[in-house]
Amino acid sequence: MQLFAPRAWATPRLKRIAVASSAIVCVITLSEHVRADHDTAAQTIDLPDVTVHQAAPAARPAAAEKPKAKTGPKPATATAKPPASATAPSATVAASPPMAPPLQSGPTSGNPGTPSAAVAGASGASGPGAQAAAAVDMTRFEAAPVFSVTDILHEVPGVSLKQGNGPRDMGISIRGSNARNGFGIRNIVILDDGFPVTQPDGLSRSDLIDPHAYAGVDVWRGPSSALFGNYATGGAINFRTFPGGAIDGVEYGIDVGGFNYLNNYAIGGKRGANWEASVFTSDVRGDGYFGYSAFDTQTVNALMTWKPSATDTFTFKFINNAIETELPFRMNLNQFKQNPFQKGCATAATAAVGCATNNFSATGSGPVVKQTAEEAGANRDDRRTIGGFRWEHAFDAATTGQVQVVIDDRNINQPTGATSAVGDYLSYNVSTGLTKRSDFAGLPTLSYLGAYWNYLPVDGKTYNVAPGGNARLGFLQSEITGSTTNFGVRAREEVRIASDVAVIAGAAVERTYLNGGQTSFKYNADGDLTSTTIYSADRQMTNVAPEIGVLYTPSREWQWRARVGTGYGTPQFSNLFVTPEGKPGNNTDLKSQRNVGFDLGGDWTPAPGLTLSVTGFYEFFKNELVSQAPVDPTGSSFSFNAPASEHRGVEVAADFALADGLRLTASYIHNDQYYTDYAEMLSGAAKAASRDGNKIPGISPNEFTTRLSYDFAHGPFKGVGAFAEYEWHDSFFMENANLLKAPGYDLVNLNVHYNMEFSSGPVRSLMTYFEVRNVFDETYISSANNISDRVGGTADKLADGTGSIYAGAPRTFFTGMKVRF
Repeated sequence: MQLFAPRAWATPRLKRIAVASSAIVCVITLSEHVRADHDTAAQTIDLPDVTVHQAAPAARPAAAEKPKAKTGPKPATATAKPPASATAPSATVAASPPMAPPLQSGPTSGNPGTPSAAVAGASGASGPGAQAAAAVDMTRFEAAPVFSVTDILHEVPGVSLKQGNGPRDMGISIRGSNARNGFGIRNIVILDDGFPVTQPDGLSRSDLIDPHAYAGVDVWRGPSSALFGNYATGGAINFRTFPGGAIDGVEYGIDVGGFNYLNNYAIGGKRGANWEASVFTSDVRGDGYFGYSAFDTQTVNALMTWKPSATDTFTFKFINNAIETELPFRMNLNQFKQNPFQKGCATAATAAVGCATNNFSATGSGPVVKQTAEEAGANRDDRRTIGGFRWEHAFDAATTGQVQVVIDDRNINQPTGATSAVGDYLSYNVSTGLTKRSDFAGLPTLSYLGAYWNYLPVDGKTYNVAPGGNARLGFLQSEITGSTTNFGVRAREEVRIASDVAVIAGAAVERTYLNGGQTSFKYNADGDLTSTTIYSADRQMTNVAPEIGVLYTPSREWQWRARVGTGYGTPQFSNLFVTPEGKPGNNTDLKSQRNVGFDLGGDWTPAPGLTLSVTGFYEFFKNELVSQAPVDPTGSSFSFNAPASEHRGVEVAADFALADGLRLTASYIHNDQYYTDYAEMLSGAAKAASRDGNKIPGISPNEFTTRLSYDFAHGPFKGVGAFAEYEWHDSFFMENANLLKAPGYDLVNLNVHYNMEFSSGPVRSLMTYFEVRNVFDETYISSANNISDRVGGTADKLADGTGSIYAGAPRTFFTGMKVRF
């Protein structure tokens, strides 16, 4: 397998990969010096007659710890945060215990740092079993400016990221699952401490995620609906905050950087005899690197656990995020080349070359006015508030029950272009389940049975944005009212059939109801209402998702995984009201998209501190939900079921502790996705164009990330460290005809940092850092949404057509500090 696809490398690019090349040299020259007693010692997880090897989280040095009360229960994962200089477990490699302990208290139970330890709120089941999974330990990023999820997930194999509509609205894609979505996250279930932050319509947004709040992130890759239900066709991600005992005081940090970036954040936490709590808060603002992209966002994330008795545990969760941000318009490829950061775009009349514009009309008919984003006042002003409660009861030593309730309010005001979306989406999510350990025919088993219900009433309005600035609302274009309801049951069984073999099987059955209607309004040029049209829908869908996997651990050094998993995702409620002609109407024949995926992988740990993981996957999609341009060129895009496609690839992750303080990590994905049955109708075409065999657009076929780091663990420079990071993203097609490509890019980042621990006094530690992102100042594309083909289209014509591109950040300097009390 070639790590890099053949391409012509210019001399400047050779210089940019010097860091990665030197890392490879280090592997060859220093591998003989690997020490068996390195800080990243392998940890053995003792389960009932099953042993799995997992990298252990580093602990805060004893000198930095304050005495703690010896009374009361101690949560299993209340491990202290290590200093930035500590060698953290791999952010890309994680073993999957075949029979993890039943979850007792969500994020503070099970084995810390492993994906199986944080699924309680999602399903109550024990974990991913034979599924490809990764546990990101956030100690790896303590000395870095982690602004968004991109900064902490780009090293996970199989995970791709792109810029959405806002500074922290990142599109997360697992094996290409969300690559076609223009904003937010779909086809992946997102959790926070086991509480769902994916609403019942399948939409998640990463605006509310400030990475400083989290101790770790768990990523499950591949079809996962047996464990996570609807919308988990790509997998699931759980963000884990710090339990209060891990903080045991207060931490304050500040990050500053180019374009007036400022992030003030603080976290406080404490643990008592039978409780612990932590609260995180941050205020983030900046001018943005586009000409019109200033932002201002505040976040609160709190977690509390109370154990009033030996058998009962109560967990409370609260998240609130408010964001105000200016939004530049997306560019076509030619505009990106001419003016990538949209400078000089105050008005359309005086705009510089390459400024993107949109056409505005208060009525949606008659004459239009061309405006830039700054002139129009395009922006977002959104709020997200989530409250959750979980009760767990131990009936006996082997049986645990759980009930969880989540209320989630998404309030939006989004004049992001020629129209504005306004609405308040208040959803409800209830789940319950029972987990039991037992023996069956002399074989240890772990069983789970659960049920869940979630509900989202829909009342959203779309307005025309009137010309003249300040995103002034024009006439009401449409209103959707109705609801999305899902309810289902899931079961899971894990059986150890031999001392080194475990079998995991599960299934989910779910019923979805989409009920309601859309009212569309039309006006003449004078603003007089000419017609009102009402369309209704009452759609029910039933989906079944089985799963089976085998985990074979013949020795301490080797672990093998094989799995067949399935996923499903129902259409969004709004998808039902735009016809293939691009007009308001009935599109209720849409079906659920489904996929079945085959995974085969292995993890090799020849010595403590050395890990290599390889996973091959092959997934078959049926009725994949895609957006398509209408036959009528004046209409809107509509949703369509592409009959069949195939997604296949290889994921590789490596973590090499080469010597005390010296470490090399790398991750790579080869992602080959293509249609096997898809006929696309183009605007103005007499017949549909076959796309059979074409590459699916938006999917980068090769992505590679590596980091070489060194931290002084002893001597006069103890606490000093540095790392160099290299990323390569291959080019990819932007449309179904495979005529136009978004160019690939590579980036180099450099960081130096210093961490000082204090053995006495009120200050426990002080960390400072300095980092340069995009050292060689490459102009690159951080996001390119799919565009529509045309009859007689060519690459040149498409490059001058629809705006879909956001540029990535130029060379940027950051510095920051964190102090712990």
